[in-house]
Amino acid sequence: MNLDFSQIVPSIPFILKGIGATLQFVSVSIIVGLVLGTILALMKITNKKWLKWPADIYTSIFRGTPLILQLIIIHFGIPQLFEYDIPVFMSAVLAFGLNSAAYVSEIIRAGIMAVDKGQIEAAEALGIGYRPMMFNIILPQAWKNILPAMMNEFITLTKESALVSTIGYMDIMRRAEIVGAQIYRNLEPLLFAGLIYWVMIFILTNIGSWVERRMRQSD
Repeated sequence: MNLDFSQIVPSIPFILKGIGATLQFVSVSIIVGLVLGTILALMKITNKKWLKWPADIYTSIFRGTPLILQLIIIHFGIPQLFEYDIPVFMSAVLAFGLNSAAYVSEIIRAGIMAVDKGQIEAAEALGIGYRPMMFNIILPQAWKNILPAMMNEFITLTKESALVSTIGYMDIMRRAEIVGAQIYRNLEPLLFAGLIYWVMIFILTNIGSWVERRMRQSD
């Protein structure tokens, strides 16, 4: 096979710097998605239609369109509409955070619905308000049920983070592409980037499995 990894050895530190850049925007995105997704989930389970409908429409839009389309619209559309040159990092966080929120909201909603209705009835009988009941009683119980799905969402975001290379964000994928253009050999740096992603996902998967086991033992 016509493979020569020795040519990318001098560029390995350059590619590895993309790990920090990738984890940085993915971590911020998952926080945005978690906060917004929780709000959307609470809007979906309410009986007030003026809260439920916007949340359902939001979820439908962001789950029904490709993430890369959302990324490009945010990065190139905002400057056109508002004459504001949005930074690449902010574009990545907005696109991934808003997209993740749609999926997280469904995960949290399902987790809340899985909690025994007797818990809600008991809280209402004790005169506990909706907000403290939800945040102090229901959500902590739902969290145990949704943790595996949340970890899977974080892993999915990490894998899909390679899409930000299309808008010039200096992540692992973008750096591998730059190295390939410099040495006129694309396969080797791309295979190396693939190895990095695999190691990252392997570590995250094992962390998720460990946390899940600990939570089961605590029950």
